[in-house]
Amino acid sequence: MAKRRGSFELPLPLRPPGTPAQRWLYSALRSEILSGRLRTGARLPATRDLAAQYGLARGTIVNAFEQLKAEGYLDCAVGSGTFVSSLLPEEVLQVRGESREPSPVPRRRRFRLSNYGRHVHLFSGFEHRPSRAFRCHLPALDLFPVDTWATLSVRRAHRLSHYQLMGCPALGFLPLRKAIAEYLTLSRGVQCSAEQVAIVSGAQEALDLVSRLLLNHGDTVCMEDPGYPGARFVFRAIGARIRNISLDEEGLSTQDLPRQGARLVYVTPGHQFPLAMTMSLARRLALLEWARTSGAFIFEDDYDGEFRYSGRPIPAMHGLDRHGVVLYAGSFSKVMFPALRLGYLVLPLDLIEAFEAAQSITTRHAPMADQVVLTDFIVEGHFGRHLRRMREVYAERLSVLLEEARLRLAGLLEVSNVEAGLQTTGWLGSGIDAALAAEAAARRNVEIMPLSVYGTSRATRGALHLGFAAVEPKEIRRGIRELAIVLESLTKQHSRRCGTPPNPDRA
Repeated sequence: MAKRRGSFELPLPLRPPGTPAQRWLYSALRSEILSGRLRTGARLPATRDLAAQYGLARGTIVNAFEQLKAEGYLDCAVGSGTFVSSLLPEEVLQVRGESREPSPVPRRRRFRLSNYGRHVHLFSGFEHRPSRAFRCHLPALDLFPVDTWATLSVRRAHRLSHYQLMGCPALGFLPLRKAIAEYLTLSRGVQCSAEQVAIVSGAQEALDLVSRLLLNHGDTVCMEDPGYPGARFVFRAIGARIRNISLDEEGLSTQDLPRQGARLVYVTPGHQFPLAMTMSLARRLALLEWARTSGAFIFEDDYDGEFRYSGRPIPAMHGLDRHGVVLYAGSFSKVMFPALRLGYLVLPLDLIEAFEAAQSITTRHAPMADQVVLTDFIVEGHFGRHLRRMREVYAERLSVLLEEARLRLAGLLEVSNVEAGLQTTGWLGSGIDAALAAEAAARRNVEIMPLSVYGTSRATRGALHLGFAAVEPKEIRRGIRELAIVLESLTKQHSRRCGTPPNPDRA
Protein backbone atom coordinates (compact mmCIF):
# COMPACT_ATOMS: atom_id res chain seq x y z
CA MET A 1 0.00 0.00 0.00
CA ALA A 2 1.31 3.47 -0.88
CA LYS A 3 2.49 5.37 2.15
CA ARG A 4 0.81 8.73 2.69
CA ARG A 5 2.65 11.77 3.90
CA GLY A 6 1.18 14.27 6.29
CA SER A 7 2.08 16.71 9.05
CA PHE A 8 -1.24 16.94 10.88
CA GLU A 9 -1.47 16.89 14.66
CA LEU A 10 -2.26 13.48 16.16
CA PRO A 11 -5.10 13.50 18.72
CA LEU A 12 -4.66 10.82 21.42
CA PRO A 13 -6.73 9.84 24.48
CA LEU A 14 -6.06 11.84 27.64
CA ARG A 15 -3.19 10.62 29.79
CA PRO A 16 -4.50 9.10 33.07
CA PRO A 17 -3.09 10.73 36.20
CA GLY A 18 0.02 9.00 37.50
CA THR A 19 0.69 7.04 34.28
CA PRO A 20 4.27 7.33 33.03
CA ALA A 21 4.45 9.30 29.80
CA GLN A 22 6.17 6.58 27.75
CA ARG A 23 3.73 3.85 28.83
CA TRP A 24 0.75 6.13 28.08
CA LEU A 25 2.07 7.06 24.63
CA TYR A 26 2.87 3.44 23.73
CA SER A 27 -0.58 2.21 24.83
CA ALA A 28 -2.43 5.08 23.15
CA LEU A 29 -0.68 4.58 19.78
CA ARG A 30 -1.12 0.81 19.92
CA SER A 31 -4.83 1.22 20.67
CA GLU A 32 -5.28 3.67 17.80
CA ILE A 33 -3.59 1.23 15.40
CA LEU A 34 -5.62 -1.80 16.50
CA SER A 35 -8.91 0.10 16.35
CA GLY A 36 -8.18 1.13 12.77
CA ARG A 37 -8.19 4.86 13.44
CA LEU A 38 -4.51 4.86 12.51
CA ARG A 39 -4.61 2.85 9.28
CA THR A 40 -1.84 0.82 7.72
CA GLY A 41 0.49 3.08 5.77
CA ALA A 42 -0.49 6.19 7.77
CA ARG A 43 2.44 8.51 8.41
CA LEU A 44 2.98 9.51 12.04
CA PRO A 45 4.13 13.02 12.99
CA ALA A 46 7.84 13.56 13.46
CA THR A 47 9.08 12.88 16.98
CA ARG A 48 9.94 16.57 17.44
CA ASP A 49 6.42 17.64 16.39
CA LEU A 50 4.75 15.06 18.66
CA ALA A 51 6.97 16.07 21.60
CA ALA A 52 6.02 19.73 21.08
CA GLN A 53 2.29 18.87 20.76
CA TYR A 54 2.14 17.00 24.08
CA GLY A 55 4.89 18.82 25.98
CA LEU A 56 7.06 15.70 26.35
CA ALA A 57 10.75 15.07 26.01
CA ARG A 58 11.73 13.94 22.51
CA GLY A 59 13.50 10.92 24.06
CA THR A 60 10.16 9.76 25.49
CA ILE A 61 8.62 9.81 22.00
CA VAL A 62 11.60 8.01 20.48
CA ASN A 63 11.50 5.24 23.10
CA ALA A 64 7.77 4.63 22.58
CA PHE A 65 8.26 4.53 18.79
CA GLU A 66 11.15 2.09 19.15
CA GLN A 67 9.06 -0.30 21.29
CA LEU A 68 6.22 -0.21 18.73
CA LYS A 69 8.69 -0.85 15.90
CA ALA A 70 10.17 -3.81 17.77
CA GLU A 71 6.69 -5.32 18.16
CA GLY A 72 5.85 -4.84 14.49
CA TYR A 73 3.37 -1.96 14.70
CA LEU A 74 5.54 0.69 13.05
CA ASP A 75 7.99 0.85 10.15
CA CYS A 76 10.69 3.43 9.69
CA ALA A 77 12.06 4.60 6.34
CA VAL A 78 15.22 6.71 6.60
CA GLY A 79 14.53 10.18 5.26
CA SER A 80 10.81 9.48 4.85
CA GLY A 81 9.41 9.13 8.34
CA THR A 82 7.59 6.61 10.52
CA PHE A 83 4.50 4.72 9.26
CA VAL A 84 1.98 2.25 10.59
CA SER A 85 3.11 -1.21 9.51
CA SER A 86 1.30 -2.77 6.55
CA LEU A 87 1.33 -6.17 8.34
CA LEU A 88 0.34 -6.04 11.99
CA PRO A 89 1.28 -8.77 14.54
CA GLU A 90 -1.08 -11.72 13.95
CA GLU A 91 -1.25 -12.75 17.57
CA VAL A 92 -2.58 -9.32 18.51
CA LEU A 93 -5.25 -9.26 15.78
CA GLN A 94 -6.49 -12.75 16.76
CA VAL A 95 -6.46 -12.79 20.55
CA ARG A 96 -7.10 -16.30 21.93
CA GLY A 97 -10.30 -16.86 23.81
CA GLU A 98 -11.83 -13.61 22.58
CA SER A 99 -15.37 -13.80 21.22
CA ARG A 100 -15.44 -13.65 17.42
CA GLU A 101 -19.15 -12.95 17.17
CA PRO A 102 -19.88 -10.09 14.79
CA SER A 103 -20.73 -6.75 16.30
CA PRO A 104 -24.45 -6.03 16.30
CA VAL A 105 -25.59 -3.77 13.48
CA PRO A 106 -26.74 -0.48 14.98
CA ARG A 107 -30.39 0.35 14.44
CA ARG A 108 -30.97 3.07 11.89
CA ARG A 109 -32.13 6.29 13.43
CA ARG A 110 -35.56 7.39 12.29
CA PHE A 111 -35.72 10.93 11.02
CA ARG A 112 -37.95 13.19 8.97
CA LEU A 113 -36.80 15.13 5.93
CA SER A 114 -38.10 18.54 4.98
CA ASN A 115 -40.39 18.97 1.98
CA TYR A 116 -37.31 19.84 -0.06
CA GLY A 117 -35.45 16.77 1.20
CA ARG A 118 -38.31 14.48 0.19
CA HIS A 119 -38.58 15.92 -3.30
CA VAL A 120 -34.92 16.30 -4.26
CA HIS A 121 -33.35 13.48 -6.31
CA LEU A 122 -29.88 12.76 -7.60
CA PHE A 123 -29.15 14.36 -10.96
CA SER A 124 -26.34 12.18 -12.29
CA GLY A 125 -23.24 13.70 -13.83
CA PHE A 126 -20.91 12.41 -16.51
CA GLU A 127 -19.62 8.85 -16.40
CA HIS A 128 -15.86 8.64 -16.76
CA ARG A 129 -15.32 6.49 -19.83
CA PRO A 130 -13.86 7.00 -23.31
CA SER A 131 -16.10 8.79 -25.77
CA ARG A 132 -17.77 6.59 -28.34
CA ALA A 133 -20.42 6.99 -30.98
CA PHE A 134 -22.78 8.70 -30.24
CA ARG A 135 -22.25 10.07 -26.77
CA CYS A 136 -24.27 13.23 -26.07
CA HIS A 137 -23.61 16.45 -24.16
CA LEU A 138 -19.81 16.38 -24.35
CA PRO A 139 -17.41 18.70 -26.20
CA ALA A 140 -14.19 17.47 -27.80
CA LEU A 141 -12.14 17.55 -24.61
CA ASP A 142 -9.02 16.23 -26.35
CA LEU A 143 -8.91 19.42 -28.45
CA PHE A 144 -9.03 21.88 -25.57
CA PRO A 145 -5.79 23.95 -25.39
CA VAL A 146 -4.61 22.49 -22.10
CA ASP A 147 -1.08 23.90 -22.50
CA THR A 148 -2.42 27.43 -22.85
CA TRP A 149 -4.66 27.00 -19.81
CA ALA A 150 -1.72 25.59 -17.81
CA THR A 151 0.52 28.52 -18.80
CA LEU A 152 -2.11 31.04 -17.74
CA SER A 153 -2.67 29.15 -14.47
CA VAL A 154 1.03 29.15 -13.57
CA ARG A 155 1.42 32.81 -14.46
CA ARG A 156 -1.58 33.78 -12.37
CA ALA A 157 -0.45 31.63 -9.43
CA HIS A 158 2.77 33.65 -9.29
CA ARG A 159 0.87 36.95 -9.43
CA LEU A 160 -2.02 36.35 -7.03
CA SER A 161 -2.31 39.27 -4.63
CA HIS A 162 -3.37 38.93 -1.02
CA TYR A 163 -6.64 40.60 -2.00
CA GLN A 164 -7.32 37.82 -4.52
CA LEU A 165 -6.40 35.20 -1.95
CA MET A 166 -9.14 36.63 0.28
CA GLY A 167 -11.79 35.93 -2.36
CA CYS A 168 -14.24 38.20 -4.13
CA PRO A 169 -17.80 39.57 -3.83
CA ALA A 170 -20.68 37.11 -3.98
CA LEU A 171 -21.50 37.99 -7.59
CA GLY A 172 -17.97 37.14 -8.70
CA PHE A 173 -14.60 38.54 -9.80
CA LEU A 174 -15.37 41.93 -11.37
CA PRO A 175 -12.85 41.72 -14.27
CA LEU A 176 -14.41 38.38 -15.29
CA ARG A 177 -17.91 39.85 -15.08
CA LYS A 178 -16.79 42.70 -17.34
CA ALA A 179 -15.20 40.29 -19.83
CA ILE A 180 -18.36 38.15 -19.95
CA ALA A 181 -20.63 41.20 -20.34
CA GLU A 182 -18.54 42.39 -23.30
CA TYR A 183 -18.55 38.92 -24.90
CA LEU A 184 -22.30 38.50 -24.49
CA THR A 185 -23.00 41.96 -25.90
CA LEU A 186 -20.83 41.44 -28.99
CA SER A 187 -21.46 37.75 -29.69
CA ARG A 188 -24.88 36.91 -28.26
CA GLY A 189 -26.79 40.19 -28.53
CA VAL A 190 -27.37 40.35 -24.77
CA GLN A 191 -27.93 43.88 -23.48
CA CYS A 192 -26.26 43.99 -20.08
CA SER A 193 -23.61 45.59 -17.92
CA ALA A 194 -21.06 43.89 -15.68
CA GLU A 195 -23.26 44.89 -12.72
CA GLN A 196 -25.94 42.46 -13.93
CA VAL A 197 -23.59 39.48 -14.43
CA ALA A 198 -23.34 36.92 -11.63
CA ILE A 199 -20.67 34.21 -11.72
CA VAL A 200 -22.07 30.81 -10.75
CA SER A 201 -20.87 27.21 -10.93
CA GLY A 202 -23.02 26.65 -14.01
CA ALA A 203 -26.53 27.05 -15.40
CA GLN A 204 -27.75 24.38 -12.95
CA GLU A 205 -26.80 26.43 -9.89
CA ALA A 206 -28.25 29.56 -11.48
CA LEU A 207 -31.55 27.75 -12.03
CA ASP A 208 -31.60 26.42 -8.48
CA LEU A 209 -30.99 29.81 -6.86
CA VAL A 210 -33.47 31.59 -9.14
CA SER A 211 -36.11 28.97 -8.37
CA ARG A 212 -35.62 29.38 -4.64
CA LEU A 213 -35.89 33.14 -4.98
CA LEU A 214 -38.99 33.18 -7.18
CA LEU A 215 -40.94 29.99 -6.44
CA ASN A 216 -42.84 28.73 -3.42
CA HIS A 217 -44.20 25.24 -2.89
CA GLY A 218 -47.21 24.79 -5.18
CA ASP A 219 -46.36 27.63 -7.59
CA THR A 220 -46.75 26.95 -11.31
CA VAL A 221 -43.71 26.85 -13.58
CA CYS A 222 -43.85 26.20 -17.32
CA MET A 223 -41.25 24.40 -19.40
CA GLU A 224 -40.81 22.86 -22.83
CA ASP A 225 -41.90 19.27 -23.43
CA PRO A 226 -39.57 17.57 -24.16
CA GLY A 227 -37.08 19.61 -22.20
CA TYR A 228 -33.99 19.67 -20.00
CA PRO A 229 -34.24 17.09 -17.14
CA GLY A 230 -32.07 19.19 -14.83
CA ALA A 231 -34.74 21.88 -14.79
CA ARG A 232 -37.42 19.34 -13.86
CA PHE A 233 -35.27 18.10 -10.97
CA VAL A 234 -34.95 21.65 -9.60
CA PHE A 235 -38.65 22.48 -9.93
CA ARG A 236 -39.74 19.21 -8.32
CA ALA A 237 -37.36 19.72 -5.41
CA ILE A 238 -38.87 23.16 -4.80
CA GLY A 239 -42.33 21.60 -4.87
CA ALA A 240 -43.50 23.60 -7.89
CA ARG A 241 -46.26 22.40 -10.19
CA ILE A 242 -44.77 21.81 -13.64
CA ARG A 243 -46.91 22.65 -16.63
CA ASN A 244 -45.56 21.04 -19.82
CA ILE A 245 -45.82 23.20 -22.93
CA SER A 246 -45.75 21.58 -26.36
CA LEU A 247 -43.37 22.46 -29.18
CA ASP A 248 -43.67 22.88 -32.92
CA GLU A 249 -41.26 23.94 -35.66
CA GLU A 250 -41.16 27.51 -34.27
CA GLY A 251 -40.41 26.42 -30.70
CA LEU A 252 -42.53 26.83 -27.57
CA SER A 253 -46.27 27.04 -28.31
CA THR A 254 -47.04 30.32 -26.55
CA GLN A 255 -50.79 29.87 -27.02
CA ASP A 256 -50.61 26.96 -24.54
CA LEU A 257 -49.22 29.15 -21.75
CA PRO A 258 -51.62 29.93 -18.91
CA ARG A 259 -52.90 33.50 -18.98
CA GLN A 260 -52.19 33.95 -15.28
CA GLY A 261 -50.81 32.11 -12.26
CA ALA A 262 -47.43 31.02 -13.66
CA ARG A 263 -44.38 32.41 -11.90
CA LEU A 264 -41.63 31.27 -14.26
CA VAL A 265 -41.11 29.74 -17.68
CA TYR A 266 -37.91 27.86 -18.57
CA VAL A 267 -36.91 27.91 -22.27
CA THR A 268 -33.96 27.16 -24.56
CA PRO A 269 -34.84 29.42 -27.51
CA GLY A 270 -31.46 29.59 -29.26
CA HIS A 271 -31.13 25.83 -29.68
CA GLN A 272 -34.00 23.95 -28.10
CA PHE A 273 -32.99 21.06 -25.89
CA PRO A 274 -33.37 18.34 -27.09
CA LEU A 275 -35.18 18.87 -30.42
CA ALA A 276 -32.73 21.58 -31.61
CA MET A 277 -35.15 23.99 -33.32
CA THR A 278 -34.62 27.75 -32.97
CA MET A 279 -37.50 29.78 -31.58
CA SER A 280 -38.87 32.17 -34.20
CA LEU A 281 -38.84 35.94 -33.71
CA ALA A 282 -42.63 36.01 -33.57
CA ARG A 283 -42.67 33.43 -30.77
CA ARG A 284 -39.98 35.28 -28.83
CA LEU A 285 -41.96 38.50 -28.97
CA ALA A 286 -45.13 36.68 -27.98
CA LEU A 287 -43.37 35.03 -25.03
CA LEU A 288 -41.96 38.37 -23.84
CA GLU A 289 -45.41 39.96 -24.05
CA TRP A 290 -46.93 37.03 -22.14
CA ALA A 291 -44.36 37.42 -19.37
CA ARG A 292 -45.00 41.16 -19.16
CA THR A 293 -48.77 40.84 -18.88
CA SER A 294 -48.83 37.74 -16.65
CA GLY A 295 -46.15 38.92 -14.21
CA ALA A 296 -43.93 35.89 -14.82
CA PHE A 297 -40.18 35.71 -15.41
CA ILE A 298 -38.44 33.94 -18.29
CA PHE A 299 -35.35 31.83 -17.60
CA GLU A 300 -33.43 31.74 -20.90
CA ASP A 301 -30.88 28.91 -20.95
CA ASP A 302 -28.54 29.57 -23.89
CA TYR A 303 -27.65 25.89 -24.22
CA ASP A 304 -25.08 25.30 -27.00
CA GLY A 305 -25.79 28.78 -28.36
CA GLU A 306 -22.13 29.38 -29.22
CA PHE A 307 -21.89 26.51 -31.73
CA ARG A 308 -23.76 27.47 -34.89
CA TYR A 309 -22.87 25.84 -38.20
CA SER A 310 -25.22 27.38 -40.75
CA GLY A 311 -27.37 30.45 -41.22
CA ARG A 312 -26.82 33.81 -39.59
CA PRO A 313 -26.04 34.03 -35.87
CA ILE A 314 -29.22 34.13 -33.79
CA PRO A 315 -29.04 36.70 -30.96
CA ALA A 316 -30.33 35.79 -27.53
CA MET A 317 -33.92 36.60 -26.60
CA HIS A 318 -32.55 38.73 -23.76
CA GLY A 319 -31.64 41.40 -26.30
CA LEU A 320 -35.35 41.90 -27.08
CA ASP A 321 -36.38 42.32 -23.43
CA ARG A 322 -37.50 45.87 -22.64
CA HIS A 323 -39.26 45.16 -19.34
CA GLY A 324 -36.67 43.24 -17.25
CA VAL A 325 -38.43 39.86 -17.39
CA VAL A 326 -35.59 37.67 -18.76
CA LEU A 327 -32.89 35.96 -16.74
CA TYR A 328 -30.18 34.76 -19.14
CA ALA A 329 -27.89 31.86 -18.20
CA GLY A 330 -24.91 30.21 -19.83
CA SER A 331 -22.03 27.91 -18.90
CA PHE A 332 -18.44 27.24 -19.89
CA SER A 333 -18.89 23.48 -19.38
CA LYS A 334 -19.73 22.74 -23.02
CA VAL A 335 -17.61 25.39 -24.72
CA MET A 336 -14.49 24.56 -22.66
CA PHE A 337 -14.61 21.54 -20.30
CA PRO A 338 -17.14 20.23 -17.73
CA ALA A 339 -14.69 20.20 -14.82
CA LEU A 340 -14.52 24.00 -15.04
CA ARG A 341 -17.50 24.68 -12.82
CA LEU A 342 -18.06 28.25 -13.97
CA GLY A 343 -21.06 29.84 -15.64
CA TYR A 344 -22.92 33.12 -15.60
CA LEU A 345 -26.38 34.54 -15.02
CA VAL A 346 -27.49 37.92 -16.36
CA LEU A 347 -30.00 39.35 -13.89
CA PRO A 348 -32.72 41.97 -14.28
CA LEU A 349 -31.73 45.03 -12.26
CA ASP A 350 -34.54 44.44 -9.76
CA LEU A 351 -33.21 40.97 -8.84
CA ILE A 352 -29.51 41.74 -8.37
CA GLU A 353 -29.70 42.48 -4.63
CA ALA A 354 -31.78 39.40 -3.81
CA PHE A 355 -29.59 37.07 -5.87
CA GLU A 356 -26.41 38.46 -4.33
CA ALA A 357 -27.83 37.82 -0.86
CA ALA A 358 -28.73 34.23 -1.78
CA GLN A 359 -25.29 33.63 -3.25
CA SER A 360 -23.61 35.04 -0.16
CA ILE A 361 -25.13 32.40 2.14
CA THR A 362 -24.61 29.40 -0.19
CA THR A 363 -21.44 29.16 -2.26
CA ARG A 364 -20.27 32.65 -1.17
CA HIS A 365 -18.52 32.98 -4.54
CA ALA A 366 -17.08 30.80 -7.29
CA PRO A 367 -13.46 29.55 -6.91
CA MET A 368 -11.22 32.59 -7.26
CA ALA A 369 -8.25 30.90 -8.95
CA ASP A 370 -10.40 29.58 -11.80
CA GLN A 371 -12.07 32.96 -12.22
CA VAL A 372 -8.83 34.88 -12.69
CA VAL A 373 -7.44 32.32 -15.17
CA LEU A 374 -10.69 32.33 -17.15
CA THR A 375 -10.54 36.14 -17.25
CA ASP A 376 -7.14 35.98 -18.94
CA PHE A 377 -8.31 33.21 -21.27
CA ILE A 378 -11.13 35.44 -22.51
CA VAL A 379 -9.38 38.83 -22.53
CA GLU A 380 -6.27 37.55 -24.35
CA GLY A 381 -8.34 36.04 -27.17
CA HIS A 382 -7.85 32.34 -26.43
CA PHE A 383 -11.56 31.81 -25.81
CA GLY A 384 -12.57 33.29 -29.17
CA ARG A 385 -9.96 31.23 -31.04
CA HIS A 386 -11.07 28.05 -29.30
CA LEU A 387 -14.71 28.68 -30.19
CA ARG A 388 -13.86 29.26 -33.87
CA ARG A 389 -11.79 26.10 -34.03
CA MET A 390 -14.48 24.01 -32.36
CA ARG A 391 -17.17 25.30 -34.72
CA GLU A 392 -15.10 24.05 -37.65
CA VAL A 393 -14.42 20.67 -36.04
CA TYR A 394 -18.03 20.10 -35.01
CA ALA A 395 -19.35 21.19 -38.40
CA GLU A 396 -17.10 18.61 -40.05
CA ARG A 397 -18.23 15.86 -37.66
CA LEU A 398 -21.89 16.73 -38.21
CA SER A 399 -21.32 16.56 -41.96
CA VAL A 400 -19.77 13.09 -41.65
CA LEU A 401 -22.68 11.93 -39.50
CA LEU A 402 -25.28 13.20 -41.96
CA GLU A 403 -23.53 11.72 -45.01
CA GLU A 404 -23.00 8.31 -43.40
CA ALA A 405 -26.60 8.25 -42.19
CA ARG A 406 -27.84 9.09 -45.68
CA LEU A 407 -25.82 6.24 -47.19
CA ARG A 408 -26.46 3.53 -44.57
CA LEU A 409 -29.60 4.41 -42.60
CA ALA A 410 -32.10 5.34 -45.30
CA GLY A 411 -35.52 4.05 -44.27
CA LEU A 412 -34.25 3.19 -40.80
CA LEU A 413 -33.33 6.51 -39.20
CA GLU A 414 -33.81 10.06 -40.46
CA VAL A 415 -31.12 12.23 -38.87
CA SER A 416 -31.93 15.93 -38.53
CA ASN A 417 -29.52 18.45 -40.04
CA VAL A 418 -29.26 20.75 -37.03
CA GLU A 419 -27.92 24.29 -37.32
CA ALA A 420 -26.25 24.37 -33.90
CA GLY A 421 -25.28 22.33 -30.85
CA LEU A 422 -23.38 19.18 -29.89
CA GLN A 423 -26.00 16.57 -30.79
CA THR A 424 -28.88 15.93 -33.15
CA THR A 425 -32.11 13.93 -33.32
CA GLY A 426 -32.72 10.75 -35.28
CA TRP A 427 -36.32 9.77 -36.15
CA LEU A 428 -36.84 6.02 -36.30
CA GLY A 429 -38.68 4.15 -38.99
CA SER A 430 -42.14 2.85 -38.26
CA GLY A 431 -42.37 0.12 -35.63
CA ILE A 432 -38.90 0.46 -34.10
CA ASP A 433 -38.93 1.04 -30.35
CA ALA A 434 -36.35 3.65 -29.27
CA ALA A 435 -35.61 2.02 -25.91
CA LEU A 436 -35.03 -1.39 -27.51
CA ALA A 437 -32.82 0.24 -30.15
CA ALA A 438 -30.70 1.87 -27.43
CA GLU A 439 -30.28 -1.43 -25.57
CA ALA A 440 -29.33 -3.33 -28.72
CA ALA A 441 -26.90 -0.59 -29.79
CA ALA A 442 -25.19 -0.62 -26.40
CA ARG A 443 -24.40 -4.32 -26.90
CA ARG A 444 -22.47 -3.28 -30.02
CA ASN A 445 -20.64 -0.49 -28.17
CA VAL A 446 -22.79 2.28 -29.61
CA GLU A 447 -24.32 4.87 -27.29
CA ILE A 448 -27.68 6.38 -28.23
CA MET A 449 -30.38 7.83 -26.01
CA PRO A 450 -34.16 7.56 -26.41
CA LEU A 451 -35.61 11.04 -26.69
CA SER A 452 -38.45 9.97 -24.38
CA VAL A 453 -36.18 10.45 -21.33
CA TYR A 454 -36.56 14.22 -21.79
CA GLY A 455 -40.33 14.52 -21.48
CA THR A 456 -43.83 13.17 -21.78
CA SER A 457 -44.61 14.12 -25.39
CA ARG A 458 -45.76 11.19 -27.54
CA ALA A 459 -43.76 12.67 -30.43
CA THR A 460 -40.50 11.64 -28.75
CA ARG A 461 -41.26 7.91 -28.52
CA GLY A 462 -39.79 7.09 -31.92
CA ALA A 463 -36.73 9.29 -31.71
CA LEU A 464 -33.10 9.06 -30.60
CA HIS A 465 -30.51 11.56 -29.42
CA LEU A 466 -27.11 11.26 -31.14
CA GLY A 467 -24.04 13.22 -30.08
CA PHE A 468 -21.27 14.01 -32.56
CA ALA A 469 -19.09 16.76 -31.06
CA ALA A 470 -16.91 14.47 -28.91
CA VAL A 471 -16.73 11.69 -31.55
CA GLU A 472 -14.00 11.52 -34.19
CA PRO A 473 -15.06 10.91 -37.83
CA LYS A 474 -13.64 7.38 -37.85
CA GLU A 475 -15.71 6.48 -34.78
CA ILE A 476 -18.80 8.13 -36.29
CA ARG A 477 -18.49 5.88 -39.36
CA ARG A 478 -18.09 2.79 -37.18
CA GLY A 479 -21.08 3.81 -35.09
CA ILE A 480 -23.28 4.26 -38.16
CA ARG A 481 -22.30 0.81 -39.48
CA GLU A 482 -23.14 -0.83 -36.17
CA LEU A 483 -26.35 1.16 -35.80
CA ALA A 484 -27.47 0.07 -39.28
CA ILE A 485 -27.05 -3.58 -38.26
CA VAL A 486 -29.08 -2.99 -35.09
CA LEU A 487 -31.94 -1.15 -36.79
CA GLU A 488 -32.14 -3.60 -39.69
CA SER A 489 -32.48 -6.47 -37.22
CA LEU A 490 -35.18 -4.67 -35.22
CA THR A 491 -37.06 -3.81 -38.41
CA LYS A 492 -37.09 -7.45 -39.50
CA GLN A 493 -38.30 -8.55 -36.07
CA HIS A 494 -41.13 -6.03 -36.22
CA SER A 495 -42.08 -7.15 -39.74
CA ARG A 496 -42.27 -10.79 -38.65
CA ARG A 497 -44.47 -9.90 -35.67
CA CYS A 498 -46.82 -7.79 -37.76
CA GLY A 499 -46.77 -9.99 -40.87
CA THR A 500 -45.65 -7.10 -43.09
CA PRO A 501 -43.07 -7.48 -45.87
CA PRO A 502 -39.66 -5.90 -45.29
CA ASN A 503 -38.78 -2.55 -46.87
CA PRO A 504 -37.60 -3.34 -50.43
CA ASP A 505 -35.09 -0.50 -50.23
CA ARG A 506 -33.26 -2.43 -47.49
CA ALA A 507 -33.31 -5.82 -49.27
